Amino acid sequence: MAVGDDALMRWALFTAGIVLVVLTWCSLVATFVMPRGRSIFQRASSSLVLRGVRAIAVVAARLTPSYPAKDSLLATVGPVALVVQLAVFLAAFVVGAALQLLPWSASIAAAFRQAAGSLFVVGLVGADGPTNNVIRVLAAATGAVTVALQIGYLPVIYQSFARRESLVALMESRAGVPAWGPEVLMRHQLVDSLDALPGLYRDWELWSADLAESHSTHPVLVLFRSPEVGDSWLLSLLAVLDAAALHLALCPSSAPSEARMCLRMGFSALRRVAATLGWSFDPDPSPLAPSVLSRADFDAAVVQLRAGGFPVERDGDEAWSHFRGWRVNYESIAYAMADYLVAPHVPWSGPRHHLPPDVVLPVRPPHRSPDRAAVGDDWLRHPH
Repeated sequence: MAVGDDALMRWALFTAGIVLVVLTWCSLVATFVMPRGRSIFQRASSSLVLRGVRAIAVVAARLTPSYPAKDSLLATVGPVALVVQLAVFLAAFVVGAALQLLPWSASIAAAFRQAAGSLFVVGLVGADGPTNNVIRVLAAATGAVTVALQIGYLPVIYQSFARRESLVALMESRAGVPAWGPEVLMRHQLVDSLDALPGLYRDWELWSADLAESHSTHPVLVLFRSPEVGDSWLLSLLAVLDAAALHLALCPSSAPSEARMCLRMGFSALRRVAATLGWSFDPDPSPLAPSVLSRADFDAAVVQLRAGGFPVERDGDEAWSHFRGWRVNYESIAYAMADYLVAPHVPWSGPRHHLPPDVVLPVRPPHRSPDRAAVGDDWLRHPH
């Protein structure tokens, strides 16, 4: 290649390096600073990283024999994605700085050594040959700022995670492990605590609002799993939404207004998270749209609720119509997300492509009191 052509190529790569650094900075700011999870720059970086790390973990999890082993492996996806995300940003900055140094460096290898040395070393080290110290200073500052932003990003992530999980942990006594909607109503009826349901719905309305903000701003939180194997933020939310929908469908005169507010905020939160992940969904589904959940499964749950003493005001076609009208707002997204997260396969949570078809039922401890015999979980033996 002629000398003139070589110089022209170096300056063309210099321009490409500037473009790469600018785009990486935009993505960095969109990910760590700007509270807008659906930014095109964030999707171009963090979303691709999340999908890649998740895909590898899911393939590896399919090879493990038990669900606890799968859960332990999948629990690494969120933290690993954060590390990979930082590595991707730093690698992009190294490549961008190296391309910018090409017009002054003796070779491509020397340009990359100078760029990496500037980005990863505190202060400037001596360059092996001709260089441009302005670019190296900017690269050094870029490396320091990138690491500092990632360090500042971690407390925000884990604070949001802790807020999310505090209410999820409470569902162990309210809905069983894993959580299931009819079990929420049955447990409250079993201990004569139906008056506590309005507070439960109110708490989950506020929780859903926080989830909508935190998980759409920081999509990596979607893949952070609960500390306990059977717990899942998604299944807990789905259980509360199903309980609220059942309550409104079966007991229209006595169901608290908080159930309606919880439902609206709950499916709005799921839609915001789905939009952040780039999923498509019907924003205004028809109440007459068919439900994936079968009528037989719904009727079986109503029978079990009646047998447990839950005050059912209406059932049959009318109750099913109202329940389906609520559930159509969140069913498809919840099912897709449960499969995406490889959540435990509980009743009413849709199919799983990466788990056996067996359904896991929530475990309820026997209910004992001095004035009556223990009440076990026989009513749970046949849900679908």
